Amino acid sequence: MPTEEHIEEVWVPRYNPWAIALTVTLATFMEVLDTSIANVALPHIAGSLGASQDEATWVLTSYLVSSAIVLPISGWISNRIGRKRFYMICVALFTLCSLLCGIAPTLPILIIARILQGIGGGGLAPSEQAILADTFPVEKRGQAFALYGMAVVVAPAIGPTLGGWITDNFNWHWIFFINLPIGVISLWLSNRMVEDPPHITARKLERSPVDFLGLGLIASGVGCLEFFLDKGQEKDWFSDPTMTVVAALAAVLLITFVFWEWQHPDPIVDLKLLKNRNFGTAVFLQLILGMVLFGSTVLIPQYLQTLLGYSAERAGMVLSPAGFAMMFLMIVAGKSLGKIDPRLLVTLGYIATAAGLYNLTRLSLDTSFGTVTLWRMLQVVGLPFIFIPISTLNYVGVPRSKSNQISSLSNFARNLGGSAGTALLTTFLARTAQTHQTQLAANVIPGSVPYQRYIGAITEMLRSTGMGAAQASQMAVGMAYREMLRQSAMLSYKNAFALLSGIIFCLAPLPFIMRLPTKAAVALPPEEVMGH
Repeated sequence: MPTEEHIEEVWVPRYNPWAIALTVTLATFMEVLDTSIANVALPHIAGSLGASQDEATWVLTSYLVSSAIVLPISGWISNRIGRKRFYMICVALFTLCSLLCGIAPTLPILIIARILQGIGGGGLAPSEQAILADTFPVEKRGQAFALYGMAVVVAPAIGPTLGGWITDNFNWHWIFFINLPIGVISLWLSNRMVEDPPHITARKLERSPVDFLGLGLIASGVGCLEFFLDKGQEKDWFSDPTMTVVAALAAVLLITFVFWEWQHPDPIVDLKLLKNRNFGTAVFLQLILGMVLFGSTVLIPQYLQTLLGYSAERAGMVLSPAGFAMMFLMIVAGKSLGKIDPRLLVTLGYIATAAGLYNLTRLSLDTSFGTVTLWRMLQVVGLPFIFIPISTLNYVGVPRSKSNQISSLSNFARNLGGSAGTALLTTFLARTAQTHQTQLAANVIPGSVPYQRYIGAITEMLRSTGMGAAQASQMAVGMAYREMLRQSAMLSYKNAFALLSGIIFCLAPLPFIMRLPTKAAVALPPEEVMGH
């Protein structure tokens, strides 16, 4: 008679695995697309609802905080109520709240709808990756994650351009309404094709007591941390008493959570999985990948809009070709995974990414559209060769019964890295810009011959338009000051790209800490995996 472990190992879904992969990828595309579109439409939302720009940012912050809270606990919820049921609840909640966001008449109602939408969106990615890991055998997971990764990179690539077109030609409400048909189709396909494997069904029947303390600690701790990271730069970090209290509260809650969960027999988040060398290293690399992926995606549009005067739609057009290049390279990385050492792929991916980021330090105030587009494409060439192998190595040496926890922790690490990277880079830009302003201002002295020539040339140009001498002289000084601010900001962006490049290059050897995947390791029981 076959053992439970044997049944788990040979289980295959009833439907074609690729049909299941396309089904879950559809919801991924919807969620990621909505996030990137909402960023572009923020000024339109603020104007329509009579809110300030700072108040409107809560539309983004509320979503990020609620989704971050759900990410680490989604594995536990999946085991508790069943992964298919949890996944379908998330799709339905995200779709319904998209409708509520679209019809929201006031900013408070929109923020409440976004909080609920974030709860649904936060549970999607971990469930989808766990479904893919259980649906495909080890040797085909790379190609499955390549398909999933294509949705992750294509959606942000077309999101800003699509968002700009929708808000310019219709109104911001439609950026949420377009989710409705996608969500309904995804829900119908998920109900037909997605199913829970035996280990999920068996786990669902267990009725151990709910760890309410752990649940409260992780929800409040992650919420405080995300709020601190998102609002820190705006409030000048620890200079603001509220930020200091929130940071201290987050630290206390999360440290208490770690000690509590480590001893708990049925933890909300199985932190002991991090003792596995492969998974622990992969989580750290996911954290850094999030910092680079989200950080660079924020820096480049900011640079284009604030310094080169691009519109949001035109800045999105710079990013779009890179997204499609990544889509093609995802396929290449997926097919390469079974033929080349995955650790070598990750290392080469980090080196290529470091080189691409360093190349961006060549950006200037007169760099052309085509040049920026090409350099952005070169910057993302290595990312598929990081994303696919790491996503696959996450599950190596870990039993299938832990797939939900694995996907929850790895996605949480990547999203936390994105939040931390964006917050730290924003602060870095502001502080280094101030330093460069001081350095450049030291050259702006009345007795400086180059400075006098510069002011004189601008003054003569303005006077040639009919402006008076005194007014032209004042205008020339103002224009010189604005140019100094632009140049100091440009230098701070160069510093940021150089910093990211150096961090990534230093991480290149780390993948070789991990062991190569072996078929025997996949079926090991949990207690052997933890000591492996």
